[in-house]
Amino acid sequence: MESLNRTATDLVDEALDFADELNVAVHQLDNESLVLDFGVDVSGGVEAGLMLAEIQTAGLATVQTGMVEVGGAPLTGVELSTDHPALSLLCSQKAGWELSVDGFEGLGSGPARALVAEEEEFRGVGYRDEFDLAVLCVESEELPDERVVEHVAETAGVAGSGVFLPAFAAASVTGSVTMAARAAELAVFRLSELGYDPLDILSATGSAPVAPVAGDEETAIARTNDALAYGGRVHLVVDEPFGRFDEVPSTATDEYGTPFADIFADADWDFYEVPESVFAPATVTVDVVGGDTHVLGEVNEDLLVESFGL
Repeated sequence: MESLNRTATDLVDEALDFADELNVAVHQLDNESLVLDFGVDVSGGVEAGLMLAEIQTAGLATVQTGMVEVGGAPLTGVELSTDHPALSLLCSQKAGWELSVDGFEGLGSGPARALVAEEEEFRGVGYRDEFDLAVLCVESEELPDERVVEHVAETAGVAGSGVFLPAFAAASVTGSVTMAARAAELAVFRLSELGYDPLDILSATGSAPVAPVAGDEETAIARTNDALAYGGRVHLVVDEPFGRFDEVPSTATDEYGTPFADIFADADWDFYEVPESVFAPATVTVDVVGGDTHVLGEVNEDLLVESFGL
């Protein structure tokens, strides 16, 4: 398999070529690194969100939009499919890099994580990337600066000039779109956390509605997680049976039915105090090759209507 950061860099080059069309602003910092504003100080958009999801999955997933209906209201939905779920979703798309650098706070996703490979997912998959460029997508209310670049470069073992940071805020069109593309990732992560070998997951397809863009980050983070936990649909094809498939969807959690605004408020908005099990899609169908098909969970439209203000 080619380097995840290599394929992601090709997509970053494409975003640079079409920055105006994508409503993406490009900033070259003093250390020659590049920050791409997908939705912090600029509006971004649907196409920017789709491109960002492709970058986050290192080009190993197909991402597209479609129309869905929530409470009788037509909304944009996002669908993502991949035949490399362990690599594209766990080793790349997952937002597993907490950035806290001299007052800057952000959450990193994308293949730069694979250059560090210290998270449990990489041991489970048996993958570590080696490349001289690093692509880390940063979710934050502000654009990363040279200090963040230096931290990423040092941690990933690359030169500062080889760091590319596509950035977005949750409260943006881009943020709503790219978050809706995470349904499959949540299911694959949850299944691996339950003890299933992620390499036995052969393909993953997920979809979720695009949450209306909120006026602040906290509301946006809550809405986009509601979109996944109460409106996310996932189909997995797997190689081996398992006795805990029924624990994958959000309906299996004690917190099911609680809006994420309340879940996060109860944790004082410290995301690391929130149980990982709540981050799960609403419904999951698991096809075991040559075996049973498991249909699990349910969509909660009433909660989505309330969360989205429909």
